[in-house]
Amino acid sequence: MKELAGRLAALDPDAGAALQVIAYFDRLTEGRVGLEALVRGAAVLSGCPVRLVDERRGVRIRVTPDGRRDDSAGAVDPAWPWAPLEPADPSATEPAQAALPESQAALWLERPGPPDGVQAMILERAARAVRDVMDRTRGWAPPAVPAAHDPALVEVVLDASAPQAARSHAAAQLGLKRTELVRAVALHEGGAELVPAGRRTAGSRRAGVGPAVEPAELPQSWAAARTALRLTAEGTARDPGARTVYAEELGGLALLAAAVGPDTPPIPDVLAVERAVAEATWAAATLHAVASAPSLRAAAAELTVHHSTLQERLAQAERILGWDVNSPQGRMRLQLALAIRKLQRTAADTGTGRAVPSG
Repeated sequence: MKELAGRLAALDPDAGAALQVIAYFDRLTEGRVGLEALVRGAAVLSGCPVRLVDERRGVRIRVTPDGRRDDSAGAVDPAWPWAPLEPADPSATEPAQAALPESQAALWLERPGPPDGVQAMILERAARAVRDVMDRTRGWAPPAVPAAHDPALVEVVLDASAPQAARSHAAAQLGLKRTELVRAVALHEGGAELVPAGRRTAGSRRAGVGPAVEPAELPQSWAAARTALRLTAEGTARDPGARTVYAEELGGLALLAAAVGPDTPPIPDVLAVERAVAEATWAAATLHAVASAPSLRAAAAELTVHHSTLQERLAQAERILGWDVNSPQGRMRLQLALAIRKLQRTAADTGTGRAVPSG
């Protein structure tokens, strides 16, 4: 398909692009991704915001061209191109798009005027894929593969905006018992997992783990898992810290995470940490060890350096920071600065495009 698209593009660029659109959505469909991933793909390919609205089934998803989900926009503009998601009425004498779908499900490209050929293909293929997912996860179409491996079903049970009936339907198809305790796990590479409460969660992968809850409360576990993910790290010298963080262990850091985001102006202490990290390659790991270890000797052991070497590094770091990190107040100040720095470097929104249930 890729070779054919390349040859066709040389003869007819629009036809080649349309063939690539078909192949792209076919891959997403084969991967059984959820609704948000399909809307995101349409938005990125079309270069304009794309909106999915199905009031009857409680679905409202809007994604901008840079891949961010943003459901805060206003009303639909009737001039935008759209594709219906409901089956066409065979007795209708007018085309499917003859009237505005005020009450039916539809997919919209937020741009004025009619779409060009490629955008029309994006709208048509995305709508077809969305329709299949909606029928499978929020309707009554039987799953074509074992439901426990269906990311779209996982997306539904984690979606706080989905009707309770739809989430219960998806949970049943996933094989989740009503009183079974399950954790939502947000993965750094994208996607989600559902893991039984007593099972090891993410292993060595970077992930945030939500509290163990019954399936009906999984949206709350997912929100907590996404918060915990923002406080994870790569676990390297340049990005030290835990790769897996449990939401129930955050305490007051969860409140801090709600107040701090990538757009929050940096405070002086965070800027001081940034200067220290920029001036010394060892600074990030050293400051993390001092902030998290129970003593300086334990920090030196964690860093595999002599105690005197650590003292020398701290003296240099404190000159840059402007405060004593050995005092209780200075250590807390460092801990807060490191946590805020981490939160400002991570996006608050984590999609569920590649969910992998483990039940």
